[in-house]
Amino acid sequence: MSLANERTLLAWTRTALALIASGVAATQLPLGYDMTGGRRLIGLPVIGLGASVAVLSQRRWREREAAILAGSPLPPSRMPQLLTFGVVAVAVVAALVVASGRGS
Repeated sequence: MSLANERTLLAWTRTALALIASGVAATQLPLGYDMTGGRRLIGLPVIGLGASVAVLSQRRWREREAAILAGSPLPPSRMPQLLTFGVVAVAVVAALVVASGRGS
């Protein structure tokens, strides 16, 4: 069971790294609109979401590892809800940025 917990941590870590890389890309690549600060408005929250996922996944791993070693029930996870809320929030911001820009 402990190895499954570790694989889950590694999966969340890959998700966090993908979010951070996506945020960096959003701040650096031309995205087809010209709203001042728009790339940062999209990219920085994605980077923050990736950092949050990384920190919280490590905490989740530690809590579950302790429960496994103690033979206790595994605590519930809010990670899927956090990620869903974060992605939807970033998508709304991105849509507003793109809609408010003149395009190129």
